[in-house]
Amino acid sequence: MTDLYPELDELIHYIHAHIYEPLTLSQLSRYAAYSPFHFTRIFKQRLGLTPQHFISSLRLQKAKDLLLTTPFPIREIAEEIGQQSLGTFTTRFTQRVGMTPSVFRHSTIFADEHLHQLANLEQWPTPAIGSHIFPNLTGTIHSAYPFEGVILIGLFTKPIPEGLPRYGTLLRTLGDFCIPSIQPGTYYLMATSVAWGMESREFLLPHHTLRTRSKMPIIVKMSEPIPDQNVELYPPRIDDPPILISLSLLMKRFLNRPL
Repeated sequence: MTDLYPELDELIHYIHAHIYEPLTLSQLSRYAAYSPFHFTRIFKQRLGLTPQHFISSLRLQKAKDLLLTTPFPIREIAEEIGQQSLGTFTTRFTQRVGMTPSVFRHSTIFADEHLHQLANLEQWPTPAIGSHIFPNLTGTIHSAYPFEGVILIGLFTKPIPEGLPRYGTLLRTLGDFCIPSIQPGTYYLMATSVAWGMESREFLLPHHTLRTRSKMPIIVKMSEPIPDQNVELYPPRIDDPPILISLSLLMKRFLNRPL
């Protein structure tokens, strides 16, 4: 857990414990004993996200949980997380998870197949050689704990793994990686892991997977090299935003790449 603003730890636990309840900015800032402006500023410095974005992400994570662990109708699940409009819920879920709530609810079989295919893949797609115009992002990924499985790593435009990454790849082992031809922009490096033999529900609801994320942006400029990234997978922390993008979808996209 980061040492930055440790006084927010209790508040973050409070948010997790009361995620189904109304959580207004004024209520949270009073709980933290800060003005709303100062509270929002230090919260974003700590987590990389505004309080509202963090809360909405946790609620979508709860929706994912309910879709896979209960028979509740999708409309009831939307209402449970505070979305009165089924259409709005479906749109936001699809944008941030990568598939509709209905498709996600029935994705366990396909998720198992995707992991099985990766485990038995003899020839992994290799990154195409990058152009001389746009730089490659290279680095090394380590783990704080022993790990064998697939590592999903990507560059996102926000400091949260939601929606499809702008760039990304899958790794069959820890070590060096390369993501080629990154166009100019501001990105955040995110990665998580799926151990071989993990059940589909465990990585469709990745609460416990090892992960890493950069809170500081990676700024890519035309024809300028990107500093090497040296990152380490770690167990989830209380202030990590949820992994909303479907890991099964990322596996499928990787498997469908041309060799």
